[in-house]
Amino acid sequence: MVAEKLKNHKIIFVVGGPGSGKGTQCERIVQKYGYTHLSTGDLLRAEVSSGSDRGKKLSAIMEKGELVPLDTVLDMLRDAMLAKANESKGYLIDGYPREVNQGVEFEKKITAPTLLLYVDAGKDTMVKRLLKRGETSGRVDDNEETIKKRLDTYYKATEPVIAYYEKKGIVRKVNAEGTVDDVFKQVCTHLDVLK
Repeated sequence: MVAEKLKNHKIIFVVGGPGSGKGTQCERIVQKYGYTHLSTGDLLRAEVSSGSDRGKKLSAIMEKGELVPLDTVLDMLRDAMLAKANESKGYLIDGYPREVNQGVEFEKKITAPTLLLYVDAGKDTMVKRLLKRGETSGRVDDNEETIKKRLDTYYKATEPVIAYYEKKGIVRKVNAEGTVDDVFKQVCTHLDVLK
């Protein structure tokens, strides 16, 4: 039933390292194409702050520093997608999947993605951008040592995901080294053909 309700929607996994600019590109895609931007982190935080029973359980898991079960994350994604099914042209699933199994389970429980948009910036560029953001963000994880650890984790997790979806022929890579506008032009070349 879920796949049936979403069958005319484009589903785009958006993958890119911290500081690659994928959040900025997602905002642009929402404005131009009318897609719904879904971030699993945002969904989890919203559920916790709602005070619901599920939110209370999630809060307890996160306070212990444990990972939220994949089934729970997928349930939340599915619910958010179905809630917007009548008004959205498609979905940007931001920062997902972080590992191959997450993508496989998404396909089983929800539906297959239309494509994976890989927002690719070099390591030096991402470090510079995050350090610049750190000057104003107040985020504790925007310091050089933590950034390098985050990038190492990102590369280890993402390479198998990219390889898996390349075999399916749905990876579209954009070079995120240029200006926001230059990168968005590349994004549009991949999304315009989906109509």
